[in-house]
Amino acid sequence: MKKKSKELDVDFIGGQSSMTKEEERKISDFLKSKKLLRNKKLRPTKREVAK
Repeated sequence: MKKKSKELDVDFIGGQSSMTKEEERKISDFLKSKKLLRNKKLRPTKREVAK
């Protein structure tokens, strides 16, 4: 059976320096938006609850 993931032959993914505040904010905003979209899709509508 084939592996679904490949091992990377690297010591680091990304740079060696820490993230800037702007990079942290962008990642945080992205994750929040993904979470909101996921929650909107998972919530049942009033019609689904009434059935």
